[in-house]
Amino acid sequence: MTNASRIAARAALPLTLACGGVATAQGNAGAINAGDTAWVLGSAALVLFMTPGLALFYGGMVRGKNALATIMQSFAAMAVIALQWMLFGYSLAFARDHFGFVGGLNWVGLEGVGVAPAAVAAYGSTIPQLAHMAYQCMFAVITPALIAGAFAERMRFSAYLLFIFLWATLVYDPVAHWIWGAGGWLNHLGMLDFAGGTVVHITSGVTALVCALMMGRRKGYPDEEFRPHNLTMTLIGTGILWFGWFGFNAGSALAANGQAALAFVATNASAAAGAMTWMLIEWKHRGSPTALGTASGAVAGLAGVTQAAGFVSPRAAMAIGVMAGALCYLFVAKKTKWGYDDSLDTFGVHGVAGILGALATGVFASQGARGLLYGNPSLFGVQCIGVLATVVYSVAVSFVLLKALDATLGLRVSSEDESAGLDLSQHGETAYNLL
Repeated sequence: MTNASRIAARAALPLTLACGGVATAQGNAGAINAGDTAWVLGSAALVLFMTPGLALFYGGMVRGKNALATIMQSFAAMAVIALQWMLFGYSLAFARDHFGFVGGLNWVGLEGVGVAPAAVAAYGSTIPQLAHMAYQCMFAVITPALIAGAFAERMRFSAYLLFIFLWATLVYDPVAHWIWGAGGWLNHLGMLDFAGGTVVHITSGVTALVCALMMGRRKGYPDEEFRPHNLTMTLIGTGILWFGWFGFNAGSALAANGQAALAFVATNASAAAGAMTWMLIEWKHRGSPTALGTASGAVAGLAGVTQAAGFVSPRAAMAIGVMAGALCYLFVAKKTKWGYDDSLDTFGVHGVAGILGALATGVFASQGARGLLYGNPSLFGVQCIGVLATVVYSVAVSFVLLKALDATLGLRVSSEDESAGLDLSQHGETAYNLL
């Protein structure tokens, strides 16, 4: 299914192309709509709020001596990646296309990016281009922060800062252009990614697996018990993520319209189904339904439906949530047996659910675009190509980056620093002072 045919198939519907690339020409841009602009800016704030939610989600799962350092990784991404995005990341992702691979440097420092309405993909946009830039910035911020769950409790902070900066530039920005940028090769091929199932969750998830494998296990893992120090914090973080995900998915309609409503309902349906599925499987398998498991199932459902949210019915979204909850539970339950230490299950939840969601979109899409179950098997083929290309590219670039950083800065803290905890060894402070 080509991009042109996909757009034509949707032309009769009152929908905008989700997270589409900003065209370099502004000729088909419409007048700014106050409601659409308010919705996108509000959604941008919701997505930004997800990163502190992620900080709490991750921070509660580590041991107390690493809580502050883990939270700090998410907050640092809010600064580092926001600056990278405004300086050149947005331009690399959405400016004039180069060979279908990456945007140009037309908008370095946001030069030429203003309050005028921008043409988004094939549709006249009703929001200022600055609003589009700000909304996309929040996606760029949370994506590398997700990766930190894989190497929690053992990466040097200096190496982390440089890694997320380089990874965002070399992995996130090009893949965002492939799928959402005008002229991107997967966009042209017709791949559907409504809100970042591939751009966010597959890239971060498979990179997380590379990090876990290359950095090795935490000291004492799996012989020692690594118990979460504050599951209340993790549940609060989960609630914030679930709340913010409405901006993540429904906001990706880039307008206050019917597609936003569809994505909103699909998001909630999949999250609920994922949480219940994980809870019930764990109850049967381990004898009790845990808070951590239920929270993980909700996030699996949210990640699984991200790619499909604006293209599938609520019933299909529930099916995706069930599949994501079950499949992610399997991967998380088997990780010790398979021998890798993905500390906070970034690959097991985000990577696995992201891949599942991308393929499920090719099967269940029925709103505006048609998938396998609705007489269009070619879309499923395109989704497979997109998943494979994204996995291979993300793994290859991440491997090279990690090798280079390990040879220069060094990725991992010393054994003594790991025993003392990253709060003290990396930041000279602690999360809790009980005196």
